[in-house]
Amino acid sequence: MASAAILTIGNELVSGDTPNTNGSWLAARLESLGFSVHLIAALPDDIGRVSSFVRAQAAEVDTMVVTGGLGGTPDDLTREALAAAFEVPQVEEVEVAAALRARFPSDPEYAARWAQLPEGSRPLENPLGGAPGFMIQNVYVLPGLPSEMEAMFGLVEPELGRAEPITSWRRIYRTTESRIVRVLQAMGERHPGVLVGSYPSFSPDGSQVEVVVKSNDPAALATATAWIEAELDEVTRGS
Repeated sequence: MASAAILTIGNELVSGDTPNTNGSWLAARLESLGFSVHLIAALPDDIGRVSSFVRAQAAEVDTMVVTGGLGGTPDDLTREALAAAFEVPQVEEVEVAAALRARFPSDPEYAARWAQLPEGSRPLENPLGGAPGFMIQNVYVLPGLPSEMEAMFGLVEPELGRAEPITSWRRIYRTTESRIVRVLQAMGERHPGVLVGSYPSFSPDGSQVEVVVKSNDPAALATATAWIEAELDEVTRGS
């Protein structure tokens, strides 16, 4: 199964001023393409921290997706951080810079700074905004604004869809985790290639647990869910 990591960049994310919706959205989309997401991280606009993180984590996964920090204000440092991560200089992408100057004639040099990409990058079109994204080695760098990020991801999604998508079965039971823990443990032993998770919630009406089973192997998923559904129905009967 292909692996992925997600890094979202922005002081507003780590301070809690802005919810990290990009991370959750990307995780769901990557899973639908067959990627096992190993981590979702948020870092401040700090060249040293971002470059160190990317250098270490990009080597551990098949694909990394980075969002944020591509604008033109002083805290937009992602281009510099990725250049540092891969130990390359920033160079102006001439065609991209020319297009930006033409598109933003009121302040062409401000816009052209967005074309200073790490050497060896492939620019990525931004269909809804100004600053382009880019890809370098196995890292896709997208804007932080959710609408722009989602639109740009849509353009690169076809080249990522190589593996079988991860699909899931889920069901909510009116029970507690303590009552079904033995079934969950047995599931891991009987079906080691299938992921199972349990997510409890509590309300005045009582306790309930959502059980989720995931796999990119349709046959394995069908076999595992048939087994666990029967077992859980037996354990929770009458609860």
